[in-house]
Amino acid sequence: MVMTFEQMQQFLKEHFPQGEQYGELLELGDGSSTMRLPVDDQHLRPGGTVSGPAMMGLADVAVYAALLSKIGPVALAVTTNLNINFLRKPASEADIIAKAKMLKVGKRLGIGEVYILSAGDEEPVAHATMTYSIPAPEKR
Repeated sequence: MVMTFEQMQQFLKEHFPQGEQYGELLELGDGSSTMRLPVDDQHLRPGGTVSGPAMMGLADVAVYAALLSKIGPVALAVTTNLNINFLRKPASEADIIAKAKMLKVGKRLGIGEVYILSAGDEEPVAHATMTYSIPAPEKR
């Protein structure tokens, strides 16, 4: 693991402060992360479900953290593709949890996946895959 939990928290605070609106980092492993988004009214859509954009934002930041745990503090690593499948309605009264892991990390691309769950439930409410572009070392 290239970055510790504490280093990742500091990096996100300094380089991605708006990321706090997408959730909080709970765990960081070697190519994995777990994040939580406390759900409130701003995350709900009509019908009392967590909005897709809220789940996509949480998933994206979770994979970003998982990727950086492998490559280090590369602020310019960016999402080039995000595919999400909404599997079932998340509980509106529960936080949502993202469990991300990297499937492949190469020189220029990182591919990860994330399962999103309602807190307290083991069945996923969404599954996403993402590709990140990793800048060349001289452009970091």
